[in-house]
Amino acid sequence: MQQKKTTRSDGRGSALWKSVVQHRYLYYMLLPCIAFFIVFSYIPMGGLLLAFKEYKFNKGILGSPWVGFDYFKTFFSSYQSGQLIKNTLIISAMKLFLYLPFPIILALMFNEVRAKWFKNVSQSVMYLPHFLSWVVVVGLIQRVLAPDTGLLNQLISGMGGDGSTYYMMDPKYFYQIMFGSHLWKSIGWDSIIYMAAISGVNPDMYEAAKIDGAGKLREVWSITLPSIMPTIVILFILSLGNILSAGFDQLYLLRTPGNMQLSDILDTYIIRVGLQSGQYGYATAVGMMQGLIGLVLVVLANRISRKVSDTSLW
Repeated sequence: MQQKKTTRSDGRGSALWKSVVQHRYLYYMLLPCIAFFIVFSYIPMGGLLLAFKEYKFNKGILGSPWVGFDYFKTFFSSYQSGQLIKNTLIISAMKLFLYLPFPIILALMFNEVRAKWFKNVSQSVMYLPHFLSWVVVVGLIQRVLAPDTGLLNQLISGMGGDGSTYYMMDPKYFYQIMFGSHLWKSIGWDSIIYMAAISGVNPDMYEAAKIDGAGKLREVWSITLPSIMPTIVILFILSLGNILSAGFDQLYLLRTPGNMQLSDILDTYIIRVGLQSGQYGYATAVGMMQGLIGLVLVVLANRISRKVSDTSLW
């Protein structure tokens, strides 16, 4: 019996090795990707030791004295921690849950466009904002929303209203500006993967639905959405890993003294206490907490999804 198991194991190993040799050029193409993650993702994990040490420049990371969990205790006992976590969760939830339907709807709309030239032009226009940096995007927002001279205030003034509102300084407009700019910049690019999933739906299913008298909305609801649901679930699970990372670039640039109570998140706080104040160990501890919570949420969501829908990352 033991000999049979060994033979089967050797057979599987031999078949695996033959497959690797047969597709060796594909594995060669994969090597740069593996090297990238090793250099920029796995090796830097050694720096997480800073979360448990009081960093000394003259001693380095390994030679610095241990402080245990003091940095974690300091953060959670800080008066700022509650507001920072609240702001981060609100903004992340808006980008995760509220934003989720928009790229799906856009992909469904592109799928129904029959004029090829119009479809190509529309896609190019929607993809373009993704390639603009947040510095450029926020600069445009500041010009449009500037008091008196901004486009929006000029339109309001031209219609007889007050054209002196400083939208960037008013906290009641912050969430609208934040979400609107994120939507404008990301919706086109994020719709690509849903369009790829839609293109993989069997056309025969649509033909059968038409024979049964189904309209476009019924086809979308009963065929397209169920067919791309595994893709939606997988992307949602992956997005949960960033639930405590609301987007440093955008929030750091949109932050003003007027909206600070809403725009100050964990990412901006880490940069402020780490790079600006030189508290490297403390900043590393807060960043490590973000990563651990994201990892736990991804694992839990993956397990729930596997039990409920048989769709999972692993």
